[in-house]
Amino acid sequence: MRELTIRSVILGGLITLLFTAANVYLGLKAGLTFATSIPAAVISMAILRLLPGGTILENNIVQTIASAAGTLSAIIFVLPGLVILGYWQGFPFLTTAAVCATGGILGVMFSVPLRRALVTGSDLPYPEGKAAAEVLIVGSAEGSGSDENKRGLATILVNALLSAGVSLLISMKLLAGEIARYFKIGAGATGASTSLSLALVGVGHLVGLSVGLAMLLGMAISWLGLVPYFSQGVAGADAAEIAGSVFREKARFIGAGTIGVAAIWTLLKIIGPIVQGLKGAMAASAARSAGDSLALTERDIPIKLVGAIIVATLIPIAFLLWQFLGATPLAGMAGPMIGLTIVYILLAGVVIASVCGYMAGLIGASNSPISGVGILAVVGASLMLLGFFGRGGTPDETSAMIAYALFATAIVFGIATISNDNLQDLKTGQIVGATPWRQQIALVIGVLFGSLAIPPVLDLLNNAFGFAGSAGAGENALAAPQALLISALAKGVLGGDLDWPLLGLGALIGVALVIVDELLGKAGKRRLPPLGVGMGVYLPMALTFLIVVGTVLGHYYDKWADARKDPEAAKRMGVLAATGLIVGESLFGVAFAGIVAGSGSDAPLAVVGEGFAPIAEYGGAVLFIGILWWIYHRTRREAAQ
Repeated sequence: MRELTIRSVILGGLITLLFTAANVYLGLKAGLTFATSIPAAVISMAILRLLPGGTILENNIVQTIASAAGTLSAIIFVLPGLVILGYWQGFPFLTTAAVCATGGILGVMFSVPLRRALVTGSDLPYPEGKAAAEVLIVGSAEGSGSDENKRGLATILVNALLSAGVSLLISMKLLAGEIARYFKIGAGATGASTSLSLALVGVGHLVGLSVGLAMLLGMAISWLGLVPYFSQGVAGADAAEIAGSVFREKARFIGAGTIGVAAIWTLLKIIGPIVQGLKGAMAASAARSAGDSLALTERDIPIKLVGAIIVATLIPIAFLLWQFLGATPLAGMAGPMIGLTIVYILLAGVVIASVCGYMAGLIGASNSPISGVGILAVVGASLMLLGFFGRGGTPDETSAMIAYALFATAIVFGIATISNDNLQDLKTGQIVGATPWRQQIALVIGVLFGSLAIPPVLDLLNNAFGFAGSAGAGENALAAPQALLISALAKGVLGGDLDWPLLGLGALIGVALVIVDELLGKAGKRRLPPLGVGMGVYLPMALTFLIVVGTVLGHYYDKWADARKDPEAAKRMGVLAATGLIVGESLFGVAFAGIVAGSGSDAPLAVVGEGFAPIAEYGGAVLFIGILWWIYHRTRREAAQ
């Protein structure tokens, strides 16, 4: 049966361009990315049906390539930090692409031996992997499967156009992009805000109610507890300035501590399965060497070849580190710094691949708190450099050390992003009968496609909007929340001004949440993911509120779907509807960035002035609610057919 073919690689590469651009924009705007496996599978099946000899395994390769590249775009949680710190003015193509490629390839290799432990040898649910397999199975069938595939593709397109249309109205200033109200509480202040973003509603639908409730609790902790408390007596021009500064300087670091504890707890829970997976990989390699025949569905890239690829990949990584250090005051220490960093990348990479693979299997790649892993990675890299080399003798040396910590973390983060995705894809492959080594090659191909697509999109968005916290960032600067936080952590550790008590308070909150979540699990109640709470604490409410709304809408949609004749098909239609909302707004954002960059204006499509703002807010809110109602009404109608 056709599997890894030239046309599947070409089609996967083309879809990659679409979803990578969408994920880069969404990640910089909202601090979240979305899994691309299901929409890639739907598009692939619709196209390959027009060509002779298309197979389910060929479609699986397409979604594997596209999902790997889309997931790699999470590298934007780190790399923009170099621009925010002023160390880079843009994103040099070859360097940025090489960082993405080397980290991503290591991510594929590190997770090869984990397949037996975390995919075939565990009962992890892999929600997105199973859902993608269901889409492939149904879409490959004749008759009803073909009909569902057509309706699903139409749903993606309609919702993408609606989402892009709302974004167009916002760029024309006919709708408000954000509605916010701030007010005093005693001697302090707080506020409430939301954006009018259909993409965020789509994200909420995908992540599920448990994550939504966790984020809601995080918002309450931040805006009803931390911001009012820490803003008592703080001077400022108005409530908005006071609440905003306290949120950025206090609450977000507490959220970082919460996320860090949750990520560490996840690691402790999966040490056993990791060890078993490594034993299984070694046993399979020994069996193959002895001449035993393995089933196609059990054939990974041989473990010896995996080791050789890892060693070979370290050579360009060492060159990248040397090139980076050569332009800094730290060039004289390049040898020991590069050696130590290589060891850190190897050790941290193995741990992070295991953590991210487990988290993706447990809650899905979309829900997986990849940014929490990035926080641990940058703190670990910063502490390593601090312990061996100190903070640097001059401000320039300290600045270079901070930038180097971010650069090294970016490579580790590439490992994290791919490990967060590829076990999900391998689960899909296991269900549909794919060959693991062919999928693993497809994952590497996806990494290479994504590595070529990410740098120009980053450059475009940086030139058009800039990033919050960077020099010259304007009113429409992209929030880049994780990059801002991760760069602040590196600066705090190596610069000596990190507020450790705030991180400690966040860690205590994280410990309490872990205990509560475990108790809820043992009692059979709905879980409250600690990382979701941490995200709710440190992401702006304007970004998280509609995600929570989306989780509620998705929950009630799924309850409606459970009463249908084919509940799984109805739920898949909901997933595709949510995906369309994300893709449409995100791709419009990239296109709008091109218009901004070309025009030199931050509002090139505006047709009204500031006086229209009240109508844009109240009228926009009513229109937004109406569009949202129609979207779910149409989706239910399509799912009921």
